[in-house]
Amino acid sequence: MSSDSSPPTTHTDTIDPAGMRVIWLLLVAAFVAILNETTMAIAIPELNATLGIPPELGQWLTSAFMLTMAVVIPTTGFLIQRFTTRQVFLAAMILFSAGTLICLVAPGFPALLVGRVVQASGTGIMMPLLMTTMMNVVPAHLRGRMMGRVGLVISLAPAIGPTMSGIVLDSLGWRWLFAIVLPVALVALALGAKWMTNLGETTRAPIDVLSIVVSALAFGGIVFGLSQFGGHGDSGGSSAGLAWGSITTGVIFLALFVWRQLVLIKRDGALLDLRVFTSRNYVISVVIMAVVALSMFGTFSLLPLYLQNVIGLNATQSGLVLLPGSILMGLLGPVMGRVYDASGPRVLLVPGATMIMVAMFAYSIVGIGTPAWVFVCIQTVMSLGLAASFTPLFSASLGSLDRKLYSHGSAALNTLQQVAGAAGTALLISIYSSALHAGQASGRSIAEAGAPGAQSAFLLAGFIALVPVVLAFFIRKPEEQEARQPETVDIAAE
Repeated sequence: MSSDSSPPTTHTDTIDPAGMRVIWLLLVAAFVAILNETTMAIAIPELNATLGIPPELGQWLTSAFMLTMAVVIPTTGFLIQRFTTRQVFLAAMILFSAGTLICLVAPGFPALLVGRVVQASGTGIMMPLLMTTMMNVVPAHLRGRMMGRVGLVISLAPAIGPTMSGIVLDSLGWRWLFAIVLPVALVALALGAKWMTNLGETTRAPIDVLSIVVSALAFGGIVFGLSQFGGHGDSGGSSAGLAWGSITTGVIFLALFVWRQLVLIKRDGALLDLRVFTSRNYVISVVIMAVVALSMFGTFSLLPLYLQNVIGLNATQSGLVLLPGSILMGLLGPVMGRVYDASGPRVLLVPGATMIMVAMFAYSIVGIGTPAWVFVCIQTVMSLGLAASFTPLFSASLGSLDRKLYSHGSAALNTLQQVAGAAGTALLISIYSSALHAGQASGRSIAEAGAPGAQSAFLLAGFIALVPVVLAFFIRKPEEQEARQPETVDIAAE
C-alpha cells in the first residue's frame, strides 16, 4: 500500500476550512444513519407483533443491519484510498436512501430485511469515512475536543431516535419511521452533491474479491450461529447443532481471512491491512471497544423488549426512558474531549468502563415491579459511561497508527465493533427468547416468563463488561498527541 494515498500532513494550529466543511457534511450523514438505527430498537417489539414473527427472528432487523456493516466496513480501507471522498460519500448516501425507501414500501418481513441490509451497506461506508477524514484533517493536539464535538452531534440521534420512535409507533405506525428518515437522508445527499469536496489522493490498487467473500462467511457464520441459541420447542436440539456448526464454520473462515490478508500485505494488496494490530495501544483500544459494543448493543436491543413485555410500558414510555441519558451523553461530548486533550484517556476510561459495568449488573436485579424512574437512572449511568469511553477510545486507537494506516485502522475498529454488537444482540436476545419460550410452555405469562431470561442476559453482559474495566488501565495517549499543549491552541477555525 502506498503512503501516497494519504492526504498531506498539515501541522497547523487550526483546521482547514475545506476539511471542516467535509467533516460537517459527514456528521449530517452520520446523524441520519444513527437516527435510523436507534429508532429501530424501540420498534422491534411492535414489528414482531404486527408482522407475526418471534423475537429471535425480529432481532435480525437489528443484527442483519450490524452484520452487513461488519461485512462492508472491511472494504472501506480500500474504498477510501481507491475512490475520492466525494464518490464514496455519494455512493453511501444513495445506498442508504434506497434502503430506506425499500423499508418504507416493504409488504412484509423479507422485504423489510432486504431494505435494512441495503441501508446498512451505506451506513457501513459512512462511519469509517468520517473517522478517517477526521484523523487526516484535524491536528493531533485537537483530536480529543473535535471528537467531543462529534460526540455532541451524533449523540443527538440516540437522544431523539427512541423517543421519536415511540411517539410515531403509538400514533402513526412503523412505516412512518422510514417516511421521516427518508427526506432527511435525501437532503443530506443533496447537500453532499453540492458541497462535498475531495481530500487527499487516490490509488489504483485492485480489490481482492476473495477476501470480501471469506469475511462475509466468517462474520456471518459466527453471528448467525449465536442467534440460533434462541431455538426452542422440538427443534431445540437441531437449533443448537446448527448454532455450533455455524460458529465453527465462521471461525474457520475468519482464520482464512486473516491468512489471506497476511499474504496480500506482502504485495501491498490487503483488503484490510492487519499491520494496524502491531500497535499495542491500538489493539487494547479495539478490544475494549468491541467488548463495550457487545454489551451495549445487546443491552439496547433487549431493553425495549424488557420494558414493553415485562415492565408493561408502551413504545413512547420506553423511548422516554432512554432520553435523559442520551441527551446527557451528547452534552458531555465536548467536555470529555477537552479532558482527554488535557489529561489523557485513563482518567475517562476507568470510571467510564466501571459505570457501564455497574449499569449492566443493575439491570440484572430489577424486576416486574420496578418503577420506570429506576430504569431512567440506570440508563443515565450507562450513558455517562459511554460518553467517557468513546472519545478516548477513538482518539487513542487511531492516533497510535501511521497516517497511511488510518483508513485501515478505522475499518478494523468499526468492523470489530459491529461484529461484537451483532453478536451481543444475537446472544442476549437468544438467552431472553429461550427463557421466554420455556416459561410460556409451562403456562406462565409473557412478563413472568421473560423476566428471568432478561435478568440472565443482563447478568452475562455485566460479567463481559468487567473486561474493559481492567484493560482501561493500560491505555495511553499517543505520543504525537502529547507533543502539543492544547491550552495554547487557537481553535477558532473549528
